Amino acid sequence: MDNLNELIADIQRFEAIISDWDESQRCVAVALKSAVEALHKAALTNLIKSLKKDNLAALSNAVNDDIVYAVLLYHNLVKLPLSERIKTALAEIRPSLQSHNGDVELVAIKPPDTVEVKLIGSCSNCASSTLTLTQLVEQTIKNHCPEITKIVAVNNTPNSTIATIPTNSYWVRVTNVNELPENQILGVRIENHNLILYKQDNKVHCYGNACSHLGFPLDKGKVKNGIITCASHQFEYDLNTGKCLTVPDISLQSYQVQVKGDKVYVQV
Repeated sequence: MDNLNELIADIQRFEAIISDWDESQRCVAVALKSAVEALHKAALTNLIKSLKKDNLAALSNAVNDDIVYAVLLYHNLVKLPLSERIKTALAEIRPSLQSHNGDVELVAIKPPDTVEVKLIGSCSNCASSTLTLTQLVEQTIKNHCPEITKIVAVNNTPNSTIATIPTNSYWVRVTNVNELPENQILGVRIENHNLILYKQDNKVHCYGNACSHLGFPLDKGKVKNGIITCASHQFEYDLNTGKCLTVPDISLQSYQVQVKGDKVYVQV
C-alpha cells in the first residue's frame, strides 16, 4: 500500500506542475496522457483475456494486489465488489423513496444470486410497496448487479424472524446535531469506520470518507452548493445522494442515519 501511495503522490506532483502551464501546453500533456492510457488499457485488456483463457487462478491472484486492482479499476476493467455495487444501486433510488417519506435498507446478501432488502417508512405500510419493490428497487439492483436474479422483500410484521435482521451491523452515536455545520461536512472515525457527515435543512447524510476513484479522504475536499470535490483528483459528488457527478454509475458508500433528539446515530 505504501508503494501505491508513493506512485499516486508522484502522479499528483506532475498534475500540480501541469496545472500551472498555459492551456496549449496542458492540452498537449493531456493528449499524451490519454494516448498512453489507451495503450495501457488495450494491453491490459489483451492480458486479461489471455489469463482468463489459460490461467484464471493467476488472474485472481494478480487482482488481489493493491496496485494491480487500482489500475484495473481506473481503466474500468474490473468491477467493484458486489456489496459496493448493491449499495450504489440503493443510493441511486433512495432519493425517490425518500421523497415519499420512505426508504430502503439492505438486509443481507446471499451469494450467488439473492439479495434481501426491507422497505421502511411509509413504503413499508403502503399498499403498493410490492409494486414499488418490483419496479424500482429490483430493477435498479439488477442493472448494477446482473448476477443478482432474486430480490427478496423482508417485511416488518411481528412474524418476521430474527434471521432476517443483519447480525453484523449496529447503531453507533457519532455526534450531536448542533455539532454539524450547515451545508458543510464533518469527518469522524467510529468503530474503525472513517465517515463524513453532511447536514442540509435538518437532513443528515453519512458516507464513507473515501473517494470512489482511488480511496483518497474526502474531508480535505471543498463543499459548494451541496457538492463536494475531492482534493486529490477533483472527482465531484452530490452530498444529498452520494452519486458521483464526474463518472457515471459510481457513488460514495452510504450509511443509514437516525436523529433522535439532538443525537445523531449511524448504522455501521
